[in-house]
Amino acid sequence: MFAQDQGARACNPRSCAKVKGQGRHVLPGRQGERSDVRFHGENRHRYRRRFGSGIGEAIALELAASGAFVVVSDLDEDAANRVVAMILDRGGKAEGVAADVSDPQAMERMVAFAESETGGLHLAVNNAGIGGPQEPVGAYPLDGWKQVIDVNLNGVFYGLRYQIPAMERAGGGAIVNMASILGSVGFANASAYVAAKHGVLGLTKTAAMEYSARGIRINAVGPGFIETPLLTKNLEQEMLDALAGMHPIGRIGTPEEVSALTCFLLSERAGFITGSYHLVDGAYTAQ
Repeated sequence: MFAQDQGARACNPRSCAKVKGQGRHVLPGRQGERSDVRFHGENRHRYRRRFGSGIGEAIALELAASGAFVVVSDLDEDAANRVVAMILDRGGKAEGVAADVSDPQAMERMVAFAESETGGLHLAVNNAGIGGPQEPVGAYPLDGWKQVIDVNLNGVFYGLRYQIPAMERAGGGAIVNMASILGSVGFANASAYVAAKHGVLGLTKTAAMEYSARGIRINAVGPGFIETPLLTKNLEQEMLDALAGMHPIGRIGTPEEVSALTCFLLSERAGFITGSYHLVDGAYTAQ
């Protein structure tokens, strides 16, 4: 998704962010009222990938409520346009675009679109993710491994590859990569997903080291199990209760809780935060 700040006080009128993503799974880290997030300075634009539902939708709505012009990107164009319609109905500004995040040329086109529509890219959220097969390492399907890595890891790299030069042209910015609690711990029968999310953390830290002095901040967010439509529509209540019990807080999280952290990291209030990994997991990883 791309977004350009439009609020008189909340955001700058020339701000854009990018976010992407795709796929369906129930692994953690996948997947209102006016926000108090403030984006200051000139020429700030946002783009988000995979904002057609769940976590992505919540972030898109919060950015738009903060005054951003949002470009919502999703593999499913109808899903992207649905979120765009919600933003427009609430008085915000948004456009939707369909794209495959595992295609580097598609990512290049999306960044170019954001720049042409908003005048410069300053903010981005890379939210791509699929779950993949559930098999132990010794039996993991090779095609399933490739697909998960292509979307969950390569897709984030392609985003960074084209977002960073665009932000350099615009004078700086901030990026959030959506990782997972499984970026720091293991999870049986999910080797591709776990490997990809660990890789996202490595990408985030390395890119932050390379570009922080050039005015580009890059961080990662690690959600636990989050209450998205994908989760609630595909799991029985017994399984949902079991997932809630894995978190010491006694429940699963909400997309809005992930969005609040993400939008804070994008804002200038987080100006000294870069190269770090921020959990929103109800103490899942504290066990």
